[in-house]
Amino acid sequence: MNNIKVIADSTCDLSKDLLERYDISIIPLCINMDDRSYKDGIDIAPEDIFAWSDKTGNTPKTAAPVLNDAIEFIKPYVEANKDIIFIGISEDMSSTCNVMRLAGEFYNYHKIYSINSKSLSTGIGFQVLKAATMAEEGYSVEEIVHYISDVMRDKVKASFIVDTLIYLARGGRCSTVTALIGNTLKLKPIIVVSEGKMSVGKKYRGSHKAVLLKYAKDLKEKLLSADTDRVFITHSGCEDEVVEELYDFLKGLNVFKEITVTRAGGVITSHCGPKTLGILYVTK
Repeated sequence: MNNIKVIADSTCDLSKDLLERYDISIIPLCINMDDRSYKDGIDIAPEDIFAWSDKTGNTPKTAAPVLNDAIEFIKPYVEANKDIIFIGISEDMSSTCNVMRLAGEFYNYHKIYSINSKSLSTGIGFQVLKAATMAEEGYSVEEIVHYISDVMRDKVKASFIVDTLIYLARGGRCSTVTALIGNTLKLKPIIVVSEGKMSVGKKYRGSHKAVLLKYAKDLKEKLLSADTDRVFITHSGCEDEVVEELYDFLKGLNVFKEITVTRAGGVITSHCGPKTLGILYVTK
């Protein structure tokens, strides 16, 4: 039995069965709407966010966990004297990693390691699963932290196509998006996560389904030389038919041992809006 506890925040977008399979605990970020604060994935769902956004014309504000909540969250692991590895959303997007460091300082606990994933969504998820797998395999906490921070982190490739730019523009997390708003050509850009920041990549035109298939095909060469363990399709409510076509496309590449489909949680949904979809992978 190892003495390592792996924790992630709710933006990692890992499914319940993966979290249970690898004994990963999730601390929720906050989603603020109408002067009320909700805990991501606990007392609010993406559908609630879309309904509120459509009704008010606003986008929710998101925030790191409250320090007191983080202190309470890690308490049982501190009391059990576990090594705690926390992997959180990019520090360029949130102060969550720092909140977890401060929670460790509250206990004067030196066995908590807070890792900036420099990513979001299942880009974090890849790193979290690897840390949990290495812990199961008996690696030391130092070996795991080194591998995630110095070897794996920069190999994670996260990008996604947004169906509407409105949510990203309102959220202000991607400065280059604002310039595209109002474009009468109804562009659907790739949003690329690199070094912890989001930027606009190639711009597509066309129907939602056609654009997503083109995006997948444009990734083909990179996917063919990707790490073979897993690829993620993560989306915020795309039609089953579209997701199935992309799944079949990835399966047809005969590269990946696991093709995992996950639904984006409330925080990612708040910033990206409905019908966003990303194909996320790790390079060799």
